[in-house]
Amino acid sequence: MANIFTDAPEKQPESFVTGDYVTFKRSDIARDYPTAEYTATLLARGTNDNVNEFEISSTKEDGYFLFTATSVQTATILPEDYRWQIEIVRDSDQARVVVDRGRIKVVTDLDTSGLDARSHSAIMLSKIESLLSGKADSDVAEYEVGGRSLKKLGFMELVNARDYYRAEVAREQNADDVEAGRQGSSTIKVRF
Repeated sequence: MANIFTDAPEKQPESFVTGDYVTFKRSDIARDYPTAEYTATLLARGTNDNVNEFEISSTKEDGYFLFTATSVQTATILPEDYRWQIEIVRDSDQARVVVDRGRIKVVTDLDTSGLDARSHSAIMLSKIESLLSGKADSDVAEYEVGGRSLKKLGFMELVNARDYYRAEVAREQNADDVEAGRQGSSTIKVRF
């Protein structure tokens, strides 16, 4: 592993933690779009609600674009999966072209107090299980107050939702295990 503060990697990261210093270079793009004539920017938009966005600008170095986001800049980025694209703008007339696209995951900083580090699926599973455990105590399915009515989810709807989120949490755990080099639940062992 190289020192990211002194040796920027040649490609953008697949993930980073909010509040981390992020830097990378793209010499492959600079070969086709010389830094003397073009400007490069990475733009990203969240995949959950398509509202969260961030941008990482680049500086023009000799033979590559150097993209950098400070710790202060990334601290404001909300954790979720993002789609990114690198845009090249021709300096002479501001004409734009997208030259690369991909995905990046922004992860919650565990050092930040008050944030729930669990995934959406894990949070929902916990809430649904809590509802199911209290279902026997207050099993009013529908009620009306001041002309407004509320209908609660039925027992089977909650069970189905719980099963769905259990499977999601298991998939996430398996992906985390495989990414960390541990044996995932889908690993098949073969003996010869």
